[in-house]
Amino acid sequence: MSLTVSPDLLEKAQRGPVDDADFIACIKDSLPYAWEVVSGLADGARSAESGFEANEVPPPGEAERGQLLRLLASDAMRAAVERHFGLRLAFQNCHRVALFAPGAEAAHERFTSPRAQLLNQSPELVDC
Repeated sequence: MSLTVSPDLLEKAQRGPVDDADFIACIKDSLPYAWEVVSGLADGARSAESGFEANEVPPPGEAERGQLLRLLASDAMRAAVERHFGLRLAFQNCHRVALFAPGAEAAHERFTSPRAQLLNQSPELVDC
C-alpha cells in the first residue's frame, strides 16, 4: 500500500475532491523517509546556483527505498509535491532524486537525458 489513509480522509475523498494540504499531510505521515529526502532537497534547490539539488545517498534499507519509489511512481503524489514546493521533481533510480527550481530547465534536461541515465548506472544499482 502506498499511503496510510485515515478514515476521515478516506470519507472526504469519497465525498469529493481533496485539497493538497490534506493530501500532503497524508504523504508526510505515510512516507516519512521519502518526505525527509524531498523536503531536504527542496531547501537546497531554492538556494543552489545550479537551480537544482539531487540526492546521492542510497536509502538505509528496503523500506525506505520503497517509500521513495512509491512517492515518485505516483503521478498524483509527484504533482502534489511539486505544487507544494513550487519545484519540479526528477528521478533516475532508487535513490537519485532531484528537485529543480523554476528557470532550471537546462539542468533538468541534462539530468533527465538518456546520457545522464546511462552515466548514473552501476552494478550495485541493478536490483534497486
